[in-house]
Amino acid sequence: MFALCIESSHARGMGHFYRALNLAKALQLAGQQCKFFLNDHAPSIRLLEQCGHQYETVRLPGAGDGWEEALVHKNKISLWINDRMNTEIGHAKAVKACNIPLVTFDDRGNGAEIADLHIASLTFDKRERLRGARLLRGPDYLILNPQIRNFARVRNQLNSILVTLGGSDTYGVTVKVVRLLKEMGMTATIVVGPSFIHREALRGELTDGFFVKYGVPSLIEEFATHDLAITGGGITPFEANASGLPCVVIANELFEVPVGEGLQRLGGSLFAGYHEVLSTPLFRPDLELARMSQTGLDNIGLQGTNRVVNAIMELHG
Repeated sequence: MFALCIESSHARGMGHFYRALNLAKALQLAGQQCKFFLNDHAPSIRLLEQCGHQYETVRLPGAGDGWEEALVHKNKISLWINDRMNTEIGHAKAVKACNIPLVTFDDRGNGAEIADLHIASLTFDKRERLRGARLLRGPDYLILNPQIRNFARVRNQLNSILVTLGGSDTYGVTVKVVRLLKEMGMTATIVVGPSFIHREALRGELTDGFFVKYGVPSLIEEFATHDLAITGGGITPFEANASGLPCVVIANELFEVPVGEGLQRLGGSLFAGYHEVLSTPLFRPDLELARMSQTGLDNIGLQGTNRVVNAIMELHG
């Protein structure tokens, strides 16, 4: 049994959680059972139950009282995976004391220092020192939804805009984007996630031509009906680019700024800046849409999941 330890909340967002869902599916296809350990977050728990995953709520963040060891022994965990962004050294030591491998993802916490494998697919600042015994760095190790390959296509003209800023949109950036699009004389379809709490403010900004979807069965399928997406700086713009959907990326957190800049360098996205300093226009209407679309398809591949699973299975032995 593999442990997937995740923090998911309105403040933290749900990007780590959705990545873990895709990883769990890939590990199961490789013959490994997984169990989720996460903080008590109702929207995430509902999704786990809908997907039929085993799970248990734990005290996150926090460590030091031995809960890790108890869960490892009770569930016969043979490898532990963290996707929590800032894991504590006490937690990492508790896991390693159980004599099992420790894997972590895009981890800026001091617990990454003793991880056996650190997968940092969302890292574009080469000056940043990341820790871990083995480091796999860059977009070649992105865990993307395999459904993408069924919906990939080149966009040639801008007819429909999608706004999707995460499962929680902690700072209500969706509301600001709608306001800016109105100033530009544009409309959009807006997808908000299960932890979105800014509904009243959003309703106050909506005018004719804006359509809101409160959660969709498949964001990948939703991508297929649009020509440009406005997203945060997490996994979503990579999934969009891999399907041929160009993006305008907004950094919801400061650590997403290098991601947005990196995506712009890759050619399938534009970076609009940090959410606190947005202004019109978010983008020029005469975007080279076909070039951006094809570049995204060319530069963001779908083999990262296999690379990650192979590295984890090699570590597991």
